[in-house]
Amino acid sequence: MTGTTWSLVVPLKPLAVAKSRLAPVRVPGAGRPALALAFAVDTVAAALGCPAVADVTVVTDDEVAAAEMAALGAFVVADGPAAGLNAALRHGAEAVRNRRAAAPVAALNADLPALRPAELSMVLREAVRAQERAFLADAAGTGTTLLTAPPHADLSPAFGGPSRARHLAGGAREILLPDVPSVRQDVDTPADLRSALTLGVGPRTSRLVAAFSPPGAEVNPAG
Repeated sequence: MTGTTWSLVVPLKPLAVAKSRLAPVRVPGAGRPALALAFAVDTVAAALGCPAVADVTVVTDDEVAAAEMAALGAFVVADGPAAGLNAALRHGAEAVRNRRAAAPVAALNADLPALRPAELSMVLREAVRAQERAFLADAAGTGTTLLTAPPHADLSPAFGGPSRARHLAGGAREILLPDVPSVRQDVDTPADLRSALTLGVGPRTSRLVAAFSPPGAEVNPAG
């Protein structure tokens, strides 16, 4: 898989029901849907800026999000199964393989607003070396932010809750790179948002939260 470029699948809930645990966050002039969209825009833009990524497919039924993702240059696929996160990922992977049969495929969370293309490249290079399904645990060490499958292998996602253990049990190899915090830092809670802001978030999230700084965190632009 020398010179491998990956097809990424990013699942995105309808914005109205996304990021319920961020309800305590009060951003002037915006609510949870705006935060969820900002996270997704910065995630997908960073992924598309990664030289190891050939394309990004976003699986969503949200019309506003779909238009924003398409404007970035992502493929957009409706969530046909409408049966939850893992079904959406399997559906997206199938769409990728219908378009690019021998593609190595990776599932990436939509809530990585601090994502840096260079760090994503490091993780994907390590996935190539694994030569099998591989995954990266989240910053908490219990979930998963990235799952990869080499050409012709099923993605077999098991995201949600303590997914690290499920991916290990399912035979995926854990990627143990120490210095890729931006690929690990998903945002589900106000504490996660503080951590992402400390790392430095992308421009869409940065603009949205410019008037809001959770205690103990500065709003730093990703770079």
